[in-house]
This record gives sequence, structure tokens and C-alpha cells, in this order.
Amino acid sequence: MLRWKGGAISELTIPVKRKPQRRLRTSEDTISLVRRLAIHYPDAKIAWILNRQHRRTARGLSFTASRVQSLRHHWHIPCHHDTGDTPVEGDLLNVTQAARELRIAPSTLLRWLDDGFVAGEQITPGAPWQIRLTGQLQAMLTDNTPDGWVPLAYATQALGVSRQTVLQKVKRGELRAVLTRTGRRKGLRIELPAPQDGLF
Repeated sequence: MLRWKGGAISELTIPVKRKPQRRLRTSEDTISLVRRLAIHYPDAKIAWILNRQHRRTARGLSFTASRVQSLRHHWHIPCHHDTGDTPVEGDLLNVTQAARELRIAPSTLLRWLDDGFVAGEQITPGAPWQIRLTGQLQAMLTDNTPDGWVPLAYATQALGVSRQTVLQKVKRGELRAVLTRTGRRKGLRIELPAPQDGLF
């Protein structure tokens, strides 16, 4: 309302400046995760991992390969390139690659991974397992079972303990074991401790 010097009054309507709408933006945590994943995986695999973690785009949509690609381009994140180089000791390989290098089936490697005999790594929960190819891991595998070494089921009966107890003893180094990759029954072979006379 304006009051003029002569006493006249004028009313003016002026629009109030609205607060600008909040810009849509992907969470910093998701962007950081995409940076780490893009080193190892193509866009389709990244989208699969993000969806497994129930992450969404800035507009609340599920991720697809094209949406991951757009996100990478916007934030200048390089894409994954498979070099195809021969893996060297210490390299992180996916299950298929590691199984090929170790000359075993991927299902066998997954079982050993689940039992804890083979150490695996994940970039983030839900990402595929990766196995570090080391000399120690390769030394655990053998084509021929040492004489006197027995399967896990037989070891549990001979020692009178549960399967889990035997596995824990192997992991702690209390029992020696190898992983056989040939023959009709592939798997863990355990060296039973020599009986000690005079204990009773």
C-alpha cells in the first residue's frame, strides 16, 4: 500500500518470490559406490548391485544399465574396461576367473568359499565375490590326496566331534588339510592326529 504526498492511496500486488525447488540429486553415497564399482564391473552389473541394495535414482526409479551410464557421464566416472591380461599372484578375480585359474568348477569354489577355506572379498554387500589369487591359495589345492588323509565326514566320526568343530579346527590350524580338485570326490581332505599311547 502506497500513500502519496497528497494523501492518495494506491494498492499494489507484488508476487512473493518462491523458494526454488530442491534440485534432484543422486545421493553422495550412491555416487561414491558407483565410482568404486565402475573400476571392476560394467554398467549392467553395477545396476544389478545397486538394485540388490534397494538403492534408487534421484527420481526414485530402479537402476538400469542406461541410467548407470548417464550417472557416470554426469559425474565423469570412467567406465570399466576388461584388459584381458593374464592374472598374476595377488590379483582379485571373480569366481569364474578364479575357478579357471585353479582348475576347479565354479560351484566347487563357491562351496569352499561358503565353508571359509577360501577367503573372498566384496566391494559392497550384494556385489559378486572376488577371490585373491595367492600362492598360499594355490598351495592348498592338490591333485593327489596325501596317504592317510581322510574326507571331512570320516574325520568327524574318527574324532567324535561335529562337522563344524572339525572345520573350525582346520581354520585355526589345529588340523592340517588340503583341497583336492580331482577324482570322483573332490573336497577337503584332513590329516588325523596320530594316536598318543599312554594317555589313559
